[in-house]
Order: sequence, then structure tokens, then C-alpha cells
Amino acid sequence: MAYEKVRIDRDDAIVTVTIDNPKANTLSRQVVSELDQAFAEVKRMDGVRAVILTGAGKMFVAGADISELNRLTPVAAREFARTGQHLMTRIETLPVPVVAAVNGYALGGGCEIAMACTLRVASEKAVFGQPEVKLGLIPGFGGTQRLPKLVGLGSALHLLLTGEMVGAEEARRLGLVNKVVAPDALTDTAKEVAGALAKVGPLALRYAKDAAYRGLAIGYGESMRMEADLFAACYATEDVKEGTQAFLEKREAKFAGK
Repeated sequence: MAYEKVRIDRDDAIVTVTIDNPKANTLSRQVVSELDQAFAEVKRMDGVRAVILTGAGKMFVAGADISELNRLTPVAAREFARTGQHLMTRIETLPVPVVAAVNGYALGGGCEIAMACTLRVASEKAVFGQPEVKLGLIPGFGGTQRLPKLVGLGSALHLLLTGEMVGAEEARRLGLVNKVVAPDALTDTAKEVAGALAKVGPLALRYAKDAAYRGLAIGYGESMRMEADLFAACYATEDVKEGTQAFLEKREAKFAGK
């Protein structure tokens, strides 16, 4: 379908989704809706192994559209929050990994959408933060839940309660970012990370991702049983036979996702 604020580009097994809402790539209602439809479209595509999510220009996502937030009623605010949460969950639970290529400000909803991605690669000029308290608000797209899981409760509370913004290197130190690179290397690095993810067994990758996410929500004993079940499920696939045989034959595996 046609989008006004989002672009979808495909290069073989890797899809790039770009938010293009000048000047700050804010998460307006339209952008949230188009992103939700875009990721639904990507999910239906055959042969996709990894996705890159980025922002056009020098911004990732500077946050929500404040002019829209200013007009919300409590009922409309809850509806908007639930719509945004649905988008974040769609990104987080996509069967293939999503790499956020953060090229500038990732504030408020921008930080939340980055956290919903599987991995985060950031430019040295990137800035992260949840400054909603400075507007008399709290994050509404899952930020209060995902941030503690990524950086720990103490660091998360500091960022959530002060609204402080942090640079890319501090974000990496906290565990919010996986890799920091020079601005002109961001696109290539994101493609390299996505390319590496695209080469591994896609079913094994999905199982590992599911196990990690689901394990955070259940007890230790149950999570270990789940891991064993998913480990066993790998042996019902052709990929595990190909992967182990390729290793023994000292060649690169050719996974079919079956």
C-alpha cells in the first residue's frame, strides 16, 4: 500500500523501514498508524530475515507530536497509548529481528520505539531519553516497562523521573544501546548487523528471541522448561540438520527456514 510518512525498501532478505515525517520524525497519529500497517505488511512478506528501522534525515524520532498531545482528553489519551503500545508489541514480536539504526534524537516515543526493536545501533550523535515528566506526563508506549528491563530499575528510574537525556556512549554503558559508531558508518553497520542476523537459522533465531522475551514474564523454573521445549523444537526443523552438518563439513550453512 502507499504511505505518506513511512518508506519500505527491500534488499533481498533485509527490509528497511524509514520514518519520514519532517522535520523531527514525530510519532503523530498518522505515523503510528502507518508504521503499524508497514510492519504488518513486512510480516506478510516471504523470505524476509531481518528488518532495519530508522529515521529520515538527521533524526530518528524526536518524540510525539506535542500539538496532538495538547488536545487529548483522558479517554483519547488512553486510546492513543494503547494504539502506540500495539505498534511497539508488533515490532517486538515480529518473527524476524528488527535493528534500530538511531541517527539522532530518540526521545519519548522515539526511545520507546527503539527499545521495542531487537537490537539498537546508534550514531555517536544520537541522544536518548524519556522526558515526558517535563510535560507533566509519563511514557505511554511501554517505556516504563521496557526501560527497567534493559538498563535495570535504578538507572531506569533516574531517566524516567528526571527526564534526563543521555548521549550514545552513556546509553551503551547503561545497556540501552548495543553498538555506537561514527555517523557516516551507521547505515553500513546496521546493514552488517542485519546481514549477520539474516545468515543464522531463522527458526532458531525466532525461538531464542521468544525464549528471552517470554522468560522475563514467567518464573525461573517455568522459563527453563520453556527453553528446553524450544531447544527440542529446533530438532523438528530441517535447519538444525543443515546447520550441524555444515559445521561438520566445514562449509557455510544454507538455512531454508524449515
